[in-house]
Amino acid sequence: MLRPPHPLAAVGFMLAATALIAGTTLFAKMAGAGEDGLHPLQISQGRFLFGFLAIATATAVLRPSITEPDIKLHLARTLTGWGGVTLMFAAVQLIPLSDATAITFLNPVFAMFLAILFLGEKVGPWRWIAAAIALIGALVLIRPGPGTFQPGALVALAAAAVMGTEITILKFLSGRERPMQILLINNGLGVLIATAVALFVWQWPTPAQWATLAALGVTMAAAQSLYIQAMRRADASFVMPFSYATLIFAALYDLAVFDVLPDALSAFGAGVILAGGLLLAWREGRQRQPACVGPEG
Repeated sequence: MLRPPHPLAAVGFMLAATALIAGTTLFAKMAGAGEDGLHPLQISQGRFLFGFLAIATATAVLRPSITEPDIKLHLARTLTGWGGVTLMFAAVQLIPLSDATAITFLNPVFAMFLAILFLGEKVGPWRWIAAAIALIGALVLIRPGPGTFQPGALVALAAAAVMGTEITILKFLSGRERPMQILLINNGLGVLIATAVALFVWQWPTPAQWATLAALGVTMAAAQSLYIQAMRRADASFVMPFSYATLIFAALYDLAVFDVLPDALSAFGAGVILAGGLLLAWREGRQRQPACVGPEG
């Protein structure tokens, strides 16, 4: 059952999800670093394996009600999700983490257009303006130029397109099935798909790599849960621009782990993205304020 619109809660859940999503790309880069680094296909397999274990444990404890799933939608979502994260993990091995994150986070643009075309969502002028501002900020961070158009950048761009498709499919599912059921089936199917492909490049991970893969899977599972909660509380076209906050968290992680401080251009781009998101939240809050009287059940 769909929840009533609650934009402020949606923003909170999405921001929390973006902090964790940025962490997963950091873990993926760490797992693939060095001469003995793991292949992106194996990193993706580890992400699904440990994500499934985390969700299965939570399901056993919480015992949520399970309804008949839409297997076709789940399979489509899992295939696009697996493809998107695998491409992203490949991109962060080829280009800097901040560049890969910036490029792949063009996926909300793909998602917004798909939401309009296939979900019938209405997008007013303020949403278009806010999304355009955020996109300009992303382009600033990408730094268009000869150095951008390299294989790694193209891989990241492909990841953005595939992730945008996954977002649209997820919106269909989030209105029909409960979050825990969506997560359990997605990660279960993901383990099967990712394992079948990873067998061709498998190498036994070191203890440190096992720990990194476990952290990656658990973090992604938590991010998925928060992400679905955000999508259930507002239109995809409203929620998705806030996912640009991942760029800010990625920059913070770069500083904390790699001692890389964003330059002035990066700070400007992040500021423009924030401006677009804040404009969207302010306008949406004004429009829905009379209806948001009591707490959500």
